[in-house]
Amino acid sequence: MKEVVILGAGNVAFHLFKAFSEAENTRVIQVYNHREESLKYFEEFTDTTINISDLKPADFYLLALKDDVISEIADNLNDLPGIVLHTSGAVSINALERLDNFGVFYPLQTFSKNKSVSFAKIPVCIEANSAKNLEKIKNLASEITEDVRVINSEQRKALHLAAVFVNNFSNHLYNIGAEICEKHKVDFSILKPLIKETASKIESLSPQNAQTGPALRNDQQTIEAHLALLSTNYKDIYSLLTQSIQDFHGKKL
Repeated sequence: MKEVVILGAGNVAFHLFKAFSEAENTRVIQVYNHREESLKYFEEFTDTTINISDLKPADFYLLALKDDVISEIADNLNDLPGIVLHTSGAVSINALERLDNFGVFYPLQTFSKNKSVSFAKIPVCIEANSAKNLEKIKNLASEITEDVRVINSEQRKALHLAAVFVNNFSNHLYNIGAEICEKHKVDFSILKPLIKETASKIESLSPQNAQTGPALRNDQQTIEAHLALLSTNYKDIYSLLTQSIQDFHGKKL
C-alpha cells in the first residue's frame, strides 16, 4: 500500500485526494494546508494539519500548491522519508533540487471542485531526479491513470503554455460569448452544441483543418459588422484573433 500526503486544498489537491482515496493500492494518510478552514472537507476522511512540521512519514508528498510557493515550502521538507513531487505544469523540477528524492507529477487537465472527473484517461506527466525514483512515480501514477508520460521540465513548460491557450483562453472566450448573448437577450445554452462539436472535431481533424469562420473566408463585411457590435476591449481581441487566423492561413485583412 502506497501512502500519500497531499499538501494543498485547492482544485488539484481535491481531485488528487479523491483519485488516490479510490485507488486500490494507495492511501492518503494526511492533508496539509496553512488555512484550517480549507481542510474541513478532508477532516472527515483523513488526518489533517496546518503545521508543516507535523507531516507524517509517507512514500510520496504531493505539493498541489500555487507555483509561487513551491520552492518556499520545499525548503521545509528536507527530512521527509518519501519522494516529494510538485504538480505544476510551469515550475521546473529544479525547484525541489535541495531535496534528496524529488520529481514532478503533473496531471494535464482542468479541475473544478464542483465538476467530477475520471482520472483514468487523464495524462499524468512525470519527471524525477533519478531512474529509481522515476519508476516509483510511474507506479504511483499508474494507480489512478492509464496515461503516464515521461516529460522533462522544458517540454512540460511548453505543454503548459499550450494548455493555457486551448483551455484557459478558450474558456475566457466562452465568457465573452456568454456576455454578448446576455446583452442581446439570447440564452447562452444555444451555443453549447457548437462548443461540443468544435472540440470533438479535432478527434479526427487537425486544428488547422478544422478552422472555419469569417476570418478564414476573409468575409470583410461580416468582420466589420461584428466589430461594430463590440466594446473597445473586445474589438481588440476580435481583431487580434482575426489577424492571427489570417496570418496562419496565409490571408490578409
